Amino acid sequence: MYLFLHLLINLKIFTAKMATAQIIPVRVGVVLDMDDYGKMAFNCISMALTDFYATHDHYRTRLALTNRDSKYDVVGAAAAGLDLLKNVQVQAIIGPMFSVQANFLISLGHKAQVPIITFSATSPSLSSLRSPYFVRATLNDSSQVGSIAAIVHAFGWREVVPIYEDNEFGEGIIPFLTDTLENVNVRLPYRSVVPPLATDDQIVAELYKLMTMQTRVFVVHMLTHLGARLFAKAKQLGMMSKDYAWIVTDSVTNELNSMDPTVVESMLGVIGVKPYVTKTKELDDFTVRYKRRVRQNNLNVYGLWAYDTAIALAMSAEKAGLDNLTYQESNTSTNSTDLEAFGVSLNGPKLIRALSSIEFTGLAGDFQLVDGQLQAPPYEIVNVVGPGARVIGYWTKENGIVKELNFTSVSDDNLGSIIWPGDKSSPPKGWVVPTNGKKLRVGVPAKVGFTEFVRVTWNSDNTTKVEGYCIDVFDAVMAALPYGVQYEYVPFATPDRKMAGNYNDLAYQVYLGKYDAVAADVTILGNRSKYVDFTLPYTESGISMVVLIEEDKSENAWVFLKPLTWQLWLTSFCSFLFVGFLIWILEHRINEDFRGPFWYQFGTIFWFAFSTMVFAHKERVISNLARFVLIIWFLVVLILTQSYTASLTSMLTVQKLQPTVTDVNVLIQNKEYVGYSKTSFVFGVLKKMNFDESRLRPFTSLEQMDELLSRGSGNGGVAAAFHEIPYIKLLLGKYCSKYMMVGPTYKTDGFGFVFPIGSPLVPDVSRAILNVTEGQKMVEIERKWFGDKTKCLDSNALLLPKNLGLASFWGLFMIVGIVGIAALIIYAAKFLSENSTVLNHSDPESTTWSKIIRLIKNFDNKDLKSHTFKKHKPSEKDDNYYDVDDDPSNFSPTTYGHSSPVFSSSPEQNTEIDPNEKTSEQTAMPANEIH
Repeated sequence: MYLFLHLLINLKIFTAKMATAQIIPVRVGVVLDMDDYGKMAFNCISMALTDFYATHDHYRTRLALTNRDSKYDVVGAAAAGLDLLKNVQVQAIIGPMFSVQANFLISLGHKAQVPIITFSATSPSLSSLRSPYFVRATLNDSSQVGSIAAIVHAFGWREVVPIYEDNEFGEGIIPFLTDTLENVNVRLPYRSVVPPLATDDQIVAELYKLMTMQTRVFVVHMLTHLGARLFAKAKQLGMMSKDYAWIVTDSVTNELNSMDPTVVESMLGVIGVKPYVTKTKELDDFTVRYKRRVRQNNLNVYGLWAYDTAIALAMSAEKAGLDNLTYQESNTSTNSTDLEAFGVSLNGPKLIRALSSIEFTGLAGDFQLVDGQLQAPPYEIVNVVGPGARVIGYWTKENGIVKELNFTSVSDDNLGSIIWPGDKSSPPKGWVVPTNGKKLRVGVPAKVGFTEFVRVTWNSDNTTKVEGYCIDVFDAVMAALPYGVQYEYVPFATPDRKMAGNYNDLAYQVYLGKYDAVAADVTILGNRSKYVDFTLPYTESGISMVVLIEEDKSENAWVFLKPLTWQLWLTSFCSFLFVGFLIWILEHRINEDFRGPFWYQFGTIFWFAFSTMVFAHKERVISNLARFVLIIWFLVVLILTQSYTASLTSMLTVQKLQPTVTDVNVLIQNKEYVGYSKTSFVFGVLKKMNFDESRLRPFTSLEQMDELLSRGSGNGGVAAAFHEIPYIKLLLGKYCSKYMMVGPTYKTDGFGFVFPIGSPLVPDVSRAILNVTEGQKMVEIERKWFGDKTKCLDSNALLLPKNLGLASFWGLFMIVGIVGIAALIIYAAKFLSENSTVLNHSDPESTTWSKIIRLIKNFDNKDLKSHTFKKHKPSEKDDNYYDVDDDPSNFSPTTYGHSSPVFSSSPEQNTEIDPNEKTSEQTAMPANEIH
């Protein structure tokens, strides 16, 4: 028994030794600044390996950590990395902590083919190195710019000033932040750069500079120690008040819990963003164990990423199947430096491939590398309130800002209640008038003419009085803003009190910074918008032509012909003849009113046709076809006569005032002189319209404009003047009985107020303009400066109405034509059917012409079968009636082919023959007795 136990103990010892002999230690370097932050990260890495191998004791590989202190320095990090590669020959390096320390270390790892894995170096510029041996097991700073832009856009801020460190960490995010903000129409008017080792005086000087600017929205991207100093000084300077909005990136937000409470108190109202970490049981257990181990409460997301990094590297080492953990010696000369005197890892390529394919759920969330870096989770949006921060919403790339992660709508309403700086619940507008005590300098032109728009008057003490239509509108608009803005008017004038240039020069002064705005009759033009921003227009837009009014001398004896064009007159005349002739055809055989001698019937056609125009015809209509045609025709006649009457009445009763010119092309063809404002852009417009430059005469005032128009083109004046509609309204308000605006209106955008490009005032002033122009205030201002335009005649009422043309009635004539032709075809078919014996007669001596003659003669005879003549008995028929069809045996070629006229001029010869009274003499009847 004793022997058995001894053998069993020896077997266990042997098995343990064999297992120990199979474990492969993998040397891993750790480069950290060994302060509280670095110690927190190193503790997380150590705890990660302990936890991992406790549950994975079957792994052949074990990570063996070798720690080096980078001593808060770039050179220290490089020296630590070089020592690990040359003397320890590590297979991977975890670190460094900061982006500024990473560049050189990444280059060393690339040369040695050793993976450099950082859990805290977040600068986007590091990825530009494109080293396959650099792994960012943390988030790229550029992944949070979308959440920042969404916050800015949600509150309608138009300008943002970034405040960042003057190093690789601070500068790396700026290009991405700028592009993302521009996508939501937000600009960066200034970039505040603070040195990493800035003194308190340097920080205060930079904050004072920010206080003199209009923008009050700041995005702070700094490491914690510098950010804390910045906010402490901002609090002292009163910059944590109701007018300011502060947004901090995750570099500060991630460490709010570990910051000094007095610093956090100075950040009241700040909004921050940070990666969202799912609360899990594993995370809670680790947090408890960490506090028990280190007895500190400084754990943050960087410690979680450090923990996950160690787990990922341990899994990769096992997956890569590392065995030969040596370096291949490099071929270096004896004079080589330490930077060249290290070899190349034989396992580096396998390890980096394995690490790139590792996927698992860690304490910080899903661990998955794409293009060598961790993928971004949703971002939390927090608000600093009291001693800590409160979550007010989330941001995802797919849904934007949401109150809960399962929401999908985007709006600032999706954020929870926010406490803003100054302990205010309403968001700041994002800008203010500069606190340097200056008022907005509003430029106004010292113009000579058209002073109703802007008038500058110098007082005896050299002060100025500025008034006019544009000034009243500007004052009303600024008063309508939801906040007060102090401003003063500054004349754009030379020392001798004359205008210092044209309106292009005046707008350009805003671009140069001499003026903060311009309030004047400045037209919104594309070339001006390249240098300044315009508000919405506050006047009507367009360029038009104004001419003299003259009495209409066109009244004469033939005015009654003017309502219709000659084409419509001709078409109407032909239509009357067509309808009259058609009715005669349809009624001739059955209606006594349409029978008689030739000239009588000819006159009846004309009489009946034109008598329908006034519905004065006395002939009755018997045929249904004729009645149907007349129904349509009466409708056409009614429309024609009523339209003619209305047009003639309008021509006779309208005011007999006409413009001297109505067509621009007439001015060009006749080479007339035209006027334009000397200070306006209208000159260029007229040249584009092909006006001869020598035929253009300038004017500078309303009085000069009136004088040129009164003289006329042949007396040193102009035939017409071109100007913008507001100026023309001013002229008409003063001389409304003398001039009128005619011709087409050429598109412009009207008058607008001028501000610098990107000015936050522009959208607010534009909204205020809409409120003013839609109210009674604008009507009062216009009446004050332009007079009561209701007393003037409407230019459209002064023009004679246009005469009516065929284009307005061709549909009616088409209907009459279709109905008439259809009735004629129906009648002809019926007539030919009744006289088919004539067409089908087979006498060899008959010809086509003889048959046509016979049909004409039958058409000229009465239709005794019609109900009109049924009251006659056969014995009572007229003696002169003859019809060969009643007795075919009496037909003879001689009689059939006789060419007697259809109508007889003698009434006695128009009597009809009774076919029942046939005698032997009928076959020899004289031809002139057949009707």
